[in-house]
Amino acid sequence: MRSTFHGLETARRGMFTQQSALQTTGHNIANANTPGYTRQRVNFVQTEPYPAASRNRPNIPGQMGTGVQAGSIQRVRESFLDVQFRTENNKFGHWETRSNAIAKMEDILNEPSDTGLSKTLDRFWQSLQDLAVHPEDEGARSVVLQRGIALSETFNHMSTSLDGIRKDMGYQADVTVKDINSIIDKINDINIQISEVEPHGYLPNDLYDKRDSLVDQLSGLVNIKVERVPTADPSLIDLNFNPDGKYRIHLLDDKGASLGLLVDADTNTITEINSILDPSTGELTTLTFGGNNLLDGSVKTQGKLQSLRDAYHETYPDMMKNLDDLAYKFIQAFNTQHNSGVGLDGAASGNFFNPGTQIGAAKNMKVILIDVKQIAAASSGGKNGDGSNALKLADVRDDVNFQSTYEGYIGSMAVDAQKAVGMSTNSIVLLDSVEKRRQSISGVSLDEEMTNMIQYQHAYNAAARNITVVDEMLDKIINGMGVGGR
Repeated sequence: MRSTFHGLETARRGMFTQQSALQTTGHNIANANTPGYTRQRVNFVQTEPYPAASRNRPNIPGQMGTGVQAGSIQRVRESFLDVQFRTENNKFGHWETRSNAIAKMEDILNEPSDTGLSKTLDRFWQSLQDLAVHPEDEGARSVVLQRGIALSETFNHMSTSLDGIRKDMGYQADVTVKDINSIIDKINDINIQISEVEPHGYLPNDLYDKRDSLVDQLSGLVNIKVERVPTADPSLIDLNFNPDGKYRIHLLDDKGASLGLLVDADTNTITEINSILDPSTGELTTLTFGGNNLLDGSVKTQGKLQSLRDAYHETYPDMMKNLDDLAYKFIQAFNTQHNSGVGLDGAASGNFFNPGTQIGAAKNMKVILIDVKQIAAASSGGKNGDGSNALKLADVRDDVNFQSTYEGYIGSMAVDAQKAVGMSTNSIVLLDSVEKRRQSISGVSLDEEMTNMIQYQHAYNAAARNITVVDEMLDKIINGMGVGGR
């Protein structure tokens, strides 16, 4: 025979389960604006029916339900969207950083403008042509000298500024490495905490959220792959209890091949990226992971760190070398032509610019001529008023293809900048699209939570009313039966 108190137990289970759902709904509402929070839900599970199939079962028409229980409190999250988000976040981190690096280079070169190298050089050529018309005019000679100094200072400023930004990129790379190492250390600590909770049959949802938020940050810095390593007893895993386990995180190269483990879930250890920044020179001297050299370009990954490395080791040094080559070629050609002419005193004047070496030519370029009378405007053996050599000096621009070469450098930089901006824009659009889809599933909707709260409240009230009804029935049995004849 079924228990007289069967209805009380069924209603009690209903009340407690609806109460758990209300508390979880309140937790969702409280964290509606918490970054990285994933909404949670209670998985309702029917309890075992009565009676169980057995020889001594009571003779009743069929099995009766015994109520409901909270099977587990689970996050509502789509792992496929997490993979998509981290892939796009990695691309965005890579291209945004590259776009910013090239934008800083564009600011330094400042072309086209009235203060850029191209305009400064035009003024220098114009001053030489004016000198050819008035070779004996000290005013015209003074203009040539001053504009030569301005040209040298422009080369100096550009080279020094590029080198300063290059060193800043190295510093940022070093800071990024420290961020990466800090993140993987935190992920490893959370892995350990999760492994201590899951075997007891609980889902540490808040720890999952913290870890996923850290992995999202890490994906923007380097290219990673996440694998799950179970910690709970496989016999406990079912539709209502499906723990995430620990995360094993690989560092990938730009082809998607693993370079090693950043986080080893099996041994609860991490492998840090190693970087060394020389404080005396500001140079990034070391960038390695395990046995892989990430600085020399033999191994490439993708993300913010790789873009910073590229800017430090390739983009800026290449442009500085281009300026050095251009300055050195110009200085040699100009000095050669200048040495073939004579000043106002009819004597050879020597070099106009310091000859220097090809490496560092732009940074060290300097006008070494002091007296304007020594500017070799006349050809050797020329007469008074001869300005033929000044014209030849002005023609050096065409002889060394200065303008076309420089425009080629600027054009190449502009193409790289356009590509980086385009890729960054595309990446952020795709990233936002994936994030919106992810939030549509995992984010907290206050309207939905309010609806759930009302639903659970009514169910709770109904279960409470059910207890009242059963109580009245029991009162009738206990106090109202067996009183006849008294």
